[in-house]
Amino acid sequence: MKAAVIVYPGSNCDRDLAVAFERAGAEVTKVWHKDTALPAGLDIVGVPGGFSYGDYLRCGAIAAQSPITRAVIDFTHAGGHAIGICNGFQVLTETKVLPGALMRNAGLKFICKTAGLRVATTDSVFTRAYDDGQVIHLPVAHHDGNYVADPDTLKALQDQDRIAFTYTDNPNGSVADIAGVLSENRRVLGLMPHPERAVDAAHGGTDGAAMFRAIAGLVAPA
Repeated sequence: MKAAVIVYPGSNCDRDLAVAFERAGAEVTKVWHKDTALPAGLDIVGVPGGFSYGDYLRCGAIAAQSPITRAVIDFTHAGGHAIGICNGFQVLTETKVLPGALMRNAGLKFICKTAGLRVATTDSVFTRAYDDGQVIHLPVAHHDGNYVADPDTLKALQDQDRIAFTYTDNPNGSVADIAGVLSENRRVLGLMPHPERAVDAAHGGTDGAAMFRAIAGLVAPA
């Protein structure tokens, strides 16, 4: 499997994400924000966590306009797989690759802890290694993780089984306890918790490893 990890000024989880892909057997290339094209033959693009461009304007807003992001958008529109984690999720909502938006946490405080997540669907390459309803534990670290969506969008996500994960104890006020959502074609996942920080037992847990093993089964899009 070939993966690319995007690096913006202020990204701080790009190395973690690259290591998680590599542990699952992927060949990983890091791609700088000023590049205008992705490497050929990719199976998946990872948009990592951090504070791209210092989170100025809105989290992910400037990154959404960077040269490489245009290539990421085109890749997903052509059917390519992508995962956006934390700030990466914010970037993907800013680009409209994923619906909804991430707002300031309801408690107005930065949250950094391990959160319980319930697997809401196994019908995706990202979640297929888990069981329906399984509770896993992943770290969260965000100030703007409150997922919001208008009633029609929320209904569509629910009706189309596109809610990937929900919080067991909602830490940020997200509507319907949503922690992660899928694109219409189910090839793009955005989530606020950090699976790439849960692939090594020395870091406190390995519940994220199954996600990357599942992703490793991808084949290049036609």
